[in-house]
Amino acid sequence: MEILLQQLFNSLTIGSVYSLVALGLTLVYGILHIPNFAHGALYMMGGYITLTMMTAFGFNYWVAMFVSILVVGLIGVLLERFVFRLLREAPPLHDKIAAIGILLFLEAFAQFVWGADFQTMTSPYGQVVTIMGLTFTMQRLLIIVSAIVVMILLYLFLKKTFTGASIIAMSQSREGASLVGININKVAMLTFMISGGLAAIAASLASPINLVFPGMGHLVILKAFVIIILGGMGSIPGAIVGGYILGFSESLGATYISNDYKDIIAFVLLVIILTVKPTGLFAKGER
Repeated sequence: MEILLQQLFNSLTIGSVYSLVALGLTLVYGILHIPNFAHGALYMMGGYITLTMMTAFGFNYWVAMFVSILVVGLIGVLLERFVFRLLREAPPLHDKIAAIGILLFLEAFAQFVWGADFQTMTSPYGQVVTIMGLTFTMQRLLIIVSAIVVMILLYLFLKKTFTGASIIAMSQSREGASLVGININKVAMLTFMISGGLAAIAASLASPINLVFPGMGHLVILKAFVIIILGGMGSIPGAIVGGYILGFSESLGATYISNDYKDIIAFVLLVIILTVKPTGLFAKGER
């Protein structure tokens, strides 16, 4: 029983990070239908900026994370304004090529500035706690709690504010939103900013229990795409539920099968869901 509870806790930790990354990815896809392959690079930049703020400028963990959210959010705004907006009327393949180009550029930039070495991020929440047979660090608990708080705040923003309603309206119909007076360019920029901020939060939370390096976003973004396909392209509830399903599956797989094969589980789930329900668990209606 204790082993199962431990794995459940670990799966919540992993799933929280996956869900935050997938949320940013699905927000952008929901309103612009862009599979933003550069999202993993934004995740990587979030980790590096938080680390730099802590080591080079001496900021505390939370201030460093806040700066990272602002900077990566701004990068997202710049990408929308100077790359994806210009390609809005271009053939669909062009924005995918552009996203891959941005990914490669940001990774090369990170390697040039910070080097290719693996770096560790210290956390003020590294204390090990044992409660009811569960052993975990406070950082892992922080990941779970912070992710839930961010998800609740995002839900309230989308459901209770005019700006959030504009994002939902644009995800339902870009042309219809434009006809009722919504500035689709501003909404697109805001969505990219939120997407970048979510990636920065996920990276800042996860980096103390992992490592920071230029390729840290590769596997995360691949799994995020699996999650949004699993949950339904453009579905926010699907991104959250899909993230936790994947986290739980990986944690159980690492325990009862082999830790060497846990990363394959995501793609096994992808094959299964594409076979059984190709539109995803929370598929949105056709627009």
